[in-house]
This record gives sequence, C-alpha cells and structure tokens, in this order.
Amino acid sequence: MKIIFLGATQYSLEMLESLITQGFKPSVIFGISKKFKISYASEGVINFNYGNLELLAKMEAIEYHEINGEIGKKFEDFYEVIKNHKPDLILVIGWYYMVKRKIRELARFGAWGVHASLLPDYAGGSPLVWAMINGETKTGVTLFQLDDGVDTGDIIDQKAFTIKSNDTIKSVYRKATEVSKIIVSDALRSVEKLSLKKQDPLKRREFPQRKPVDGEIDLNWPAKQILNFIRAQSSPYPGAFVIGGDGKKIFIEEARLASED
Repeated sequence: MKIIFLGATQYSLEMLESLITQGFKPSVIFGISKKFKISYASEGVINFNYGNLELLAKMEAIEYHEINGEIGKKFEDFYEVIKNHKPDLILVIGWYYMVKRKIRELARFGAWGVHASLLPDYAGGSPLVWAMINGETKTGVTLFQLDDGVDTGDIIDQKAFTIKSNDTIKSVYRKATEVSKIIVSDALRSVEKLSLKKQDPLKRREFPQRKPVDGEIDLNWPAKQILNFIRAQSSPYPGAFVIGGDGKKIFIEEARLASED
C-alpha cells in the first residue's frame, strides 16, 4: 500500500519507526520545521516536542519534504508531488495543519488522523495536557477519517487507557504512543473491511492549543488542581511556573501534596 506520512513530533517519529518495522514503509514523508507559523500564533511557535523525520527518511531512502511557514512553504504547494505518487492513504500523525479536501481526495482511502483523546471528547489542541489539568482518570486514542472539520471525522477505531495519580505528561504520552501503534497497525491490516462510526456532536468538547505563557500557576487554586497543572506540563513541555517578586519565572517540574495528618 502506498502511504504518504505527515508528522512533526517525537510521537510522529516513533510511530513512523513502528510502521516501517511492521512493513508499512511510506512512499513519501512530510515534516514541519521546528519553528513554524500557525493561525493561533502569528509570531510563530516552537515545537518543543520536535521530531526530526528527515534523518529517518534518509536512513530508509524515503523521499522527504519539509513544510516551513517561515519561508511560506505550505503543504498545498506539494499537490502535484502527492498526486504523482498516486497514494492509497495519507496518514497524519503529530501534524499541525489542516489537510484540505483536494489533497485528501488524491488517496484511495482518504486521510487518517490520530488524536490523543476519546473523540468526540477533548477535540482540538493539547488533548493529553488538558485531560491531566482537568483531573481525568481515563483518556485514550482515536484513529479517525479526516474531513473538513477539526477532529470531526468518522471514527475508525479508539482505545482507552488510565491516567494514574502518579503519571506525568511524559508517562501519559508513552501510553498514548503504545496504544496508537496498536490501533494504526490493526487498521492498516484490515483496511479493505473497516467499518466507520459517526461522532456524536452532542458529546463533543473542544479545547484550544496551549502556549508556554499558559503555564502560569494561580496559587489561589486548590492544591490538587495545582498538582495536576504541574504534572500535565512537565518535561518535555515548557513547564508550569510561578513568577517571583523580581518578575522572574520559577519553573516547577514536580510537586507532591502534603500529608493530611
């Protein structure tokens, strides 16, 4: 099967390595530069969880192209490249831009996306971080068919996992990655006989992308809320912080609740 892979994070990189190992080697890989422009941040953003897909592409002798908003290179500019490859599937894992219909329609099975929540809940940006901030004890991963909306397409498969009280964003990220490997490879092996499920819009909750400035702790919050906020934004993310009297940020990587006795 001819697959075009889109990704830009460490998660993308690990998923790509897993696909190649299982015999699903893409025909073309698209990445995004570490610093890039996006609609919610006109000044540009830095991908703190950046994965260098170009190195793997070179090792595996796979064609590679990079999107760079800083110099105006857009994914749509590669329409002819994608068309000439006659893809069966466009696989979108750890990507930051919408994939337009005219490109999705070039692939026999369209475009699939992986979202780190149990859609339609926690649609939108930073789903694992938001789930931890909100004190959720369960989340999951959804493989779905991309459409014109944000995380609104038909569900191909989804699988839940628990968030434990001692989890950090790093360990939750690890759980999401392992679950993603399973549901993507299972779907690829049964691609001709998949049954898709519509999302219930009444159950949808959408959350915005998060930026480093959003990591400031409000010390008026309850202690448990502060603890969740800290562990949700620990390494590899920029981190939760307080601001000292001199205006300097103090980043807090780890915390614990005091004993109640």
